[in-house]
Amino acid sequence: MATLSASATLAGARRVVVKIGSALLVEQGQLRADWLRALADDVAVLRKDGADVVLVSSGSIALGRGALRLPDGPLALEQSQAAASVGQIRLARAYEEVLALHEIPTGQVLLTLEDTHDRRRYLNSRATLATLLGLGVVPIVNENDTIATDEIRYGDNDRLAAQVAVTIGADLLVLLSDVDGLYTGNPQTDADAQHFDIVDSITPEIEAVAGEPTSTLSKGGMKTKVMAAKTAVSAGCAMIITAGAALHPLGALRKGARATLFVAQGDPRSARKRWIAAMKPKGAVHVDAGAARALGQGKSLLPAGVTRVEGVFSRGDAVTITGPTGALGVGLAGYDSAEARAIAGHQSREIAQILNYPGRVALIHRDEMAL
Repeated sequence: MATLSASATLAGARRVVVKIGSALLVEQGQLRADWLRALADDVAVLRKDGADVVLVSSGSIALGRGALRLPDGPLALEQSQAAASVGQIRLARAYEEVLALHEIPTGQVLLTLEDTHDRRRYLNSRATLATLLGLGVVPIVNENDTIATDEIRYGDNDRLAAQVAVTIGADLLVLLSDVDGLYTGNPQTDADAQHFDIVDSITPEIEAVAGEPTSTLSKGGMKTKVMAAKTAVSAGCAMIITAGAALHPLGALRKGARATLFVAQGDPRSARKRWIAAMKPKGAVHVDAGAARALGQGKSLLPAGVTRVEGVFSRGDAVTITGPTGALGVGLAGYDSAEARAIAGHQSREIAQILNYPGRVALIHRDEMAL
């Protein structure tokens, strides 16, 4: 049996979210261009090994502050939003340029808290990210700081990165930090602080050792990282905290650099299936024998195989899938009940004509059902 370690977990990951903090990316209002190029080299290696990669990057406000010559210290909300607007362009362009050296296309995704709390917006962001990854793109994700206010913001990109990891079904989240992992105390002030190489479960004792934010550029600290770990591991996604300031931080992690590994509870696919299976159905779709056989072979449910739709439900709600011999499982509807009734029994190519918009091919995608 292979030894569990952070480096081995990175080597075996197939879908990786990497969070980059402002303090690593921006120094005195200027982009650390050499560091970013080295990170792009690391991303290219992960991609070559067959992994999908998403980057959750801070830095827009810090870059914009420098470009606008805003004073040090706390900024008013309007100033922060203006700095984010100016800095986000620079940040996106910088990522595009360094990844283009490896012929890797990039895309920008800006999110707010509502994009994951509102069901329809969550499904839209999930579909967009999945499509980008399927097309070979490295999405650059950040909070939409140009419009986000306290009531609709994550507040730190550790939390955002964990939510993105859950949304896309990542099997690993890497937080590049200014420290090399979790300690029993603050290693800068406590000479006896002990490093955690592996955290098998997040106990109250683990939560108690997490400190408060210390960076002048970052909103997060070890406390937010442990909170992010709770979100990630419960969804089957392992999480690693490691130092990121040096060049090629992911390469160093692969070679065994010190880090803390939070062990995933299961895998992303099974965790999502359990979550779907536990949801209370708001309706039902009945399918014919051919569709039932296709589902058993791992196929999505197409409208052509649906014979009847029951109940009132919205897109993303759980519905029971019933075949000729009884219940087959539960799935998340790709259409609301009225739309599902309209397209039931029809070929996918007819959807646009029936609904007057180009809909999705599947009524329930195979990744959104637990049979």
